[in-house]
Formats: sequence, structure tokens, C-alpha cells
Amino acid sequence: MPRQELSSIMQKRKDKRILILCTSNSCRSQMAAGFLKSFDSDLEVYSAGTKPARKVNPLAIQVMKEAGIDISSGVPRPVERFINEDFDYVITVCDSAKESCPNFTGKVKNRFHIGFNDPAMTAGNETEVIYAFKKVRDEIKKEFYLFYCKNFK
Repeated sequence: MPRQELSSIMQKRKDKRILILCTSNSCRSQMAAGFLKSFDSDLEVYSAGTKPARKVNPLAIQVMKEAGIDISSGVPRPVERFINEDFDYVITVCDSAKESCPNFTGKVKNRFHIGFNDPAMTAGNETEVIYAFKKVRDEIKKEFYLFYCKNFK
């Protein structure tokens, strides 16, 4: 690959700041951030919630570990922490966060909504709940890989 072309690719990836939002920041946004970081370690990826939980959902950690991604060090954070920052992309992953997403005083170049069901709201036995987490995990991986390919490859 010619040096100039490689430089152009690296510049395209550089300084790509992404914030992923959901309500509790304990499941979907944590999984999406984990996948994006696994696709490209040069991306600056953050996640936050409009009403953050106390901790990342243990089943989200479990199903991501099964996919080879460790999100156990994730910490739910309030979106207000990022309100004054600049982002290339702010992506909501649940309808509630989309509706209550605050106005950022920092510059946001692109806003997207890629919605997913909340597996933490699944009623049923342990097998059904774990299945719901895996299903949402796989949907997130697919949709965020498409997003990554369209915007960073």
C-alpha cells in the first residue's frame, strides 16, 4: 500500500470520538462500546446513560466474555459528564435515550439511532433471559460492524 494512501486511511480513523447512549448504561451501550473498541483500537469510544445504573449488568459481561470481549471493567456513567465535549458520533441504542438525549454544548458532527430491545427487561427462566442477552449481543455486533465499515473502512 502506498505511503500516502496509508496516511489517508490513518487520518480518517484518527480523532474519531464516539459516544454511545442508552438509559442505564449497563448493557446495550456497554456491549456496543466493547464491539467498536474490538473492531478498531484507534477509535475513542465512550458510553453513558440518561439514568445510569450502579454497575454493568452481569449477564452482559457474561455474554460478551463468551464473544471474546471483556467489558467487566465498564462503569455506568451519566451523559451529563460528556455534555460539553465534542464527538464525531453520538449514537443512541434505545428509544428512551433517543427521546431524552440532552442537547450537547460540545460539537456533535453526527447523531444516529440504532435501537435494540433491552434484554434486561426479558421475563422468563434463566435460559430465556440468557438467550435474549445473546440475541441482542449478536444484533449489536452486526449493526455496529456495519456502522464501522461504512464510516471507518
